[in-house]
Amino acid sequence: MPLALLALAVGAFGIGTTEFVIMGLLPEVADDLHISIPTAGHLVSAYALGVVIGAPLLAAVTARMSRRTVLIGLMALFVAGNVLSAFAPGSESLLAARFLSGLPHGAFFGVGAVVATTMVPPERKARSVSLMFLGLTVANIAGVPVATLVGQHLGWRATFLGVSVIGLAAIASLAALIPHDHTHATARGLRGELAALRSLPVWLALGTTVAGFGALFSAYSYVTPMLTDSAGFAESSVTLLLALFGVGATAGNLLGGRLADHSLRGTLFGGLTSLAVVLLLFPVLMRAEWSAALGVALLGMAAFITGSPLQLMVMEKASAAPSLASSANQAAFNLANAGGAWIGGLALAAGFGTTSPALAGAALTVLGLGVASVAYAVDRRRAPAGGRERLVASHVPQEAEALHG
Repeated sequence: MPLALLALAVGAFGIGTTEFVIMGLLPEVADDLHISIPTAGHLVSAYALGVVIGAPLLAAVTARMSRRTVLIGLMALFVAGNVLSAFAPGSESLLAARFLSGLPHGAFFGVGAVVATTMVPPERKARSVSLMFLGLTVANIAGVPVATLVGQHLGWRATFLGVSVIGLAAIASLAALIPHDHTHATARGLRGELAALRSLPVWLALGTTVAGFGALFSAYSYVTPMLTDSAGFAESSVTLLLALFGVGATAGNLLGGRLADHSLRGTLFGGLTSLAVVLLLFPVLMRAEWSAALGVALLGMAAFITGSPLQLMVMEKASAAPSLASSANQAAFNLANAGGAWIGGLALAAGFGTTSPALAGAALTVLGLGVASVAYAVDRRRAPAGGRERLVASHVPQEAEALHG
């Protein structure tokens, strides 16, 4: 695998750290800025809103630019947002800075996925995407806990300065390792990228992402009360158990990348099916501490097996202009976060029990399987007889030639 993928992983590590660390620092931020914890929670929403808006917008307006330049510029915007967060004088300015920090998130992963696939042979595309996403999953194991400890002992502002340093390291890595390219000469531009979003299979692929990862967040958003109320863990043990989720997610991400290079469709459907099974078993797994710990790890593994296949599925359906669709898929992941948590909350509010969000997630997984089936059925009707799974091959010769100049 090209060393340049390391640069993408470093950027993903920084982005993953800043996205999730705020959740562990809300009490410190609230106390320092003299606001309530629920008000401080709006900082999480501001970042997510930045991702949803920035992902398609920045990918679209940079469609004719060199992708190397775009990635460096996005990471520079990320650094600026975190520096402004560190020096924000009040809650409103911090809210704006968090929104700014979220803007480059989706476009970085979207454009990065396209760049990653152009640097490897066709049979290693999924693995290249999974190695970029590795930075995101490792952030949940190492980056977020360390950054949280830094914030608790040195102040939350020190955490954002530390994340800014990671961003600067990512910029240096991108500049040194990503090959110079001339994408602006071959890219289809804004009109071509927008045309990809007129395709029904693209929207069905995005819908699969929303349903599939919505299933994850339906359960994961309420995993703490499941672990404490159902499995009997002490609250002090939850952080360690969530690290198990990160370990499972990392293993699932790497496994999904390897399997998807052999069969994208098979890995996608197999991953969603395994996720449904794990979620259906959650009420049983949460009856004992050992099985609950196993369940958390299996949840991370089953969910992230589908990460690379979902990204490649969207790129496959929008093969003529993949950057915007790939970035839009990152917005879909964040919509899945919000929508899944909302649906899981409805199950709890209805009085169906502590583990009911997992069962709601299983239903969402079945929905995702159905949407994915329709997406591939539409493609089969449109494709000529004898067509085979493309694995994003149609745009590779043109973009690979452009990337390597």
